Amino acid sequence: MMPNMDPRSLKRMMDSMGMKTMEIPALRVIIEGKNKSFIIDEPNVTMIEMQGNKSFQITGRISEAERDLPPPEITEDDISMVKEKTGATEEAAKKALEETNGNIAEAIMKLNGNPS
Repeated sequence: MMPNMDPRSLKRMMDSMGMKTMEIPALRVIIEGKNKSFIIDEPNVTMIEMQGNKSFQITGRISEAERDLPPPEITEDDISMVKEKTGATEEAAKKALEETNGNIAEAIMKLNGNPS
């Protein structure tokens, strides 16, 4: 908050600028990243809308957890597509898909010698 400004004056000022805020009654917030998750317990969540964009301000007790993702399912169609686009063997196509977590485009680039 701004110093020496009461909450009602701040709200009026924000309203005049077209900013809207709304408290969200959340029990828990989880942000899932690529390798880890952030868990926010007892959160205070405020949604701020300004010029058609919504953003969130979150405070609370934060903990982190490593994500243990299952290996991606690599289908025969995925392998066939990579083989077709690169001319690679089935084994090479499957290995490239495994190394790129099932990302077909990245596997094709890897086999074609393009760095990802």
